[in-house]
Amino acid sequence: MEPPSDDRSQPFQRLTRWLTPNRSTALRQYRSRARIYDLELLLFEPVRHRAIELLHLKRGDRVLDVGCGTGLSFTSLEGLIGAEGSIVGIEQSPEMLERARARASENSWNNVEFISAAVEEAAIPLAADAALFNFTHDIMRTPAALANVVSHLKPGAHVVAAGLKWAPARTMPLNLFVWNAALRSTSTLEGLARPWSHLEPLLSGLEVEYMLGGTVYVASGIVK
Repeated sequence: MEPPSDDRSQPFQRLTRWLTPNRSTALRQYRSRARIYDLELLLFEPVRHRAIELLHLKRGDRVLDVGCGTGLSFTSLEGLIGAEGSIVGIEQSPEMLERARARASENSWNNVEFISAAVEEAAIPLAADAALFNFTHDIMRTPAALANVVSHLKPGAHVVAAGLKWAPARTMPLNLFVWNAALRSTSTLEGLARPWSHLEPLLSGLEVEYMLGGTVYVASGIVK
């Protein structure tokens, strides 16, 4: 006979859920958001454009779009790398990946390859010239995922990450916006003060820019 459960542990369990990325939670979030995801991200398009600009891509480059979602970055990436280049989109949400595949098919982007997996488990088939992490907080807080990506980048490859962060104390009311957005798009609130902290040791010369009143960051660096 099993001993009765200790209800006192439940609040702690609920708390710890927000301290580390949770794959099941993330899959549920993006299953419900897939149909409206593109509309929800419209506000952040200037952030995406800045992040892609900092990749310093050229024709023929091979790019990892990490946590590619519905493929919103593909248009800009394709415009820079051309048909000679290639994109590998890594995404664990089947619903998001289905839309990314449809986007590539509709635009006849035959140079886009997809990996349906958690990033830390992804079998990345090449050494890429650049990697983009656009609004992928759970991935940014998963060291094994970052290590897997960086190990499949060429020396000197450009890496750019962008996403939500807590606003400075002087603009504290903006954190209501960050809180609401994070609850819809991440499974952990851990690390929102410096979301790039696990990536920083893996890169050389990491620099961080702030946008939208300090509620969003764009971090860029080069593989050592």
